[in-house]
Amino acid sequence: MKMTVQSPAKINLFLDITGKRNDGYHLINTVMQSVSLSDDVTVALDQDGQGITLSCSRDDIPCDSSNTAYKAAEKFYEHTGLPMGGVNIKIKKRIPSGAGMAGGSTDAAAVLYCLNELTGAGLSKEELAEIGEQVGADVPFCVYGGTMSAGGIGTILSPLPDMPSCEIVIVMPDFRISTKEAYERSDSIGYDEPKSMEPVSSAVCSGNVSGIAKALYNKFEEVADIREIDDIKSMMKQSGALGALMTGSGSAVFGIFDDEDKADECKSRLSEKYNEIFIVHPVPNGPSQIVHGRIIGSLLK
Repeated sequence: MKMTVQSPAKINLFLDITGKRNDGYHLINTVMQSVSLSDDVTVALDQDGQGITLSCSRDDIPCDSSNTAYKAAEKFYEHTGLPMGGVNIKIKKRIPSGAGMAGGSTDAAAVLYCLNELTGAGLSKEELAEIGEQVGADVPFCVYGGTMSAGGIGTILSPLPDMPSCEIVIVMPDFRISTKEAYERSDSIGYDEPKSMEPVSSAVCSGNVSGIAKALYNKFEEVADIREIDDIKSMMKQSGALGALMTGSGSAVFGIFDDEDKADECKSRLSEKYNEIFIVHPVPNGPSQIVHGRIIGSLLK
């Protein structure tokens, strides 16, 4: 038995760090959006096999127990108490690593979906999200997908209306930003004046693409203060982006466009310097099943 699902990346339309807990986890307020850039994750069960095996199309991705998809499989069987047998996970990567786009977390969510279906466990999205929280803070959002605000460590989720249709250009620079170091820089500045995510949330609720673009904010980008990030944003805006922002802890940068030709022009300009550039659009769900090369929709309602 096997199943393949498409697992979408996410971007942060808003991200503020509001404090730090005693256990070391940081508190955030964020608005997250699933986008059409995705990985393909295939899970196969072998009753005569034993243990978890994982392979990936990219050599720089670890395929051992440190991989979030591997951890998700472990946590699923721990939670359900089902006999494991053999679990083979194959990941076809399209989402850049170290981008701030939840590439690992969305693969973990995909594994939870597949195992839930293949084993007949019948868990709800809420239960899968609870398992996912043990793997990583972004996994619960990736289970649901779509458009959501989040608080706490990023796992207290509230659904928002679907983001209106638009073109989103994403570029991955040649450098990576350490999430640990990004949080440390944020700690050094402090958390006295939290930003409000109400402007972004209100713009989403009213279907105002321009309003969303104008209200974009990321504390990580602010504390990173990297010239190249600013240069990419400037180039996007010169090409007609309504707004541009680094996503997550970086280093991917996205620009929002209401004109397809301008998005194409932006991609063309950026391709003179960067190799990983994508034009995507918002999607309203998390992992979706693929059957005979066709997407048949979200696995759980």
